[in-house]
Amino acid sequence: MRRGLPALALATLTALPVLAAAPVGHAAPTPTAVSQTPGAPGVPARRVQLRLDAAIEQLPVAVEHRAGYKRNLYKHWNKGLNASDGCDTRKEVILAEAVVAPQVAAGCKLTGGSWHSAYDDLVVTDAGRLDVDHFVPLAEVYDSEPTPWSAARREAYANDQGSPDTLIAVSAASNRSKSDKDPADWLPSDRSYHCTYAATWVGTKLRWDLALDDAERQALLGVAQDCPATTVFYEKAP
Repeated sequence: MRRGLPALALATLTALPVLAAAPVGHAAPTPTAVSQTPGAPGVPARRVQLRLDAAIEQLPVAVEHRAGYKRNLYKHWNKGLNASDGCDTRKEVILAEAVVAPQVAAGCKLTGGSWHSAYDDLVVTDAGRLDVDHFVPLAEVYDSEPTPWSAARREAYANDQGSPDTLIAVSAASNRSKSDKDPADWLPSDRSYHCTYAATWVGTKLRWDLALDDAERQALLGVAQDCPATTVFYEKAP
């Protein structure tokens, strides 16, 4: 289960806020929108649930625009959810996704622990062999912004822990194989993860109001044909 901070990490690290994961890839018979009370502490204004095929249809299609992209347009990693704990966003994600909690020393140095890398279905036992991937890569976000984002919004995306899906800890090898490719050019080597991967990709684009290009859309629709029971859950980014 993602984003459940292990007990040992809690015992060794100053209290780190943990956000409940919205499940992805579960069955739902029909598209549903669930409204919640806006303004209630800790409660999002709206959480949306859609079948994968219906969710894809909600995304606009546009030609990508890569000219002018630089990775440093998206400031990361920032100080994370707890600026006083010594852990940046990257380390907070790694801690939150540990299957077995690592030991946490001064400066958020991690030793021990284990993680499940969903892209390639591997167990990783060294935090140094993990990458924290932007599920929709930064270059793809730049390509897909309907109008250029502000620096603050780009930083918010690059460090987004308001959703359990924007960032994911995976093996460095699988992340580097993916690079900045979209689903038209890359899918995880673990085929059993394809439905969840597509749902998470689409949910992240819906959360951040990003577009698809035509090849990307066709690839996602192709995956959706094999995933009739897969559901997308997302909440709009602030």
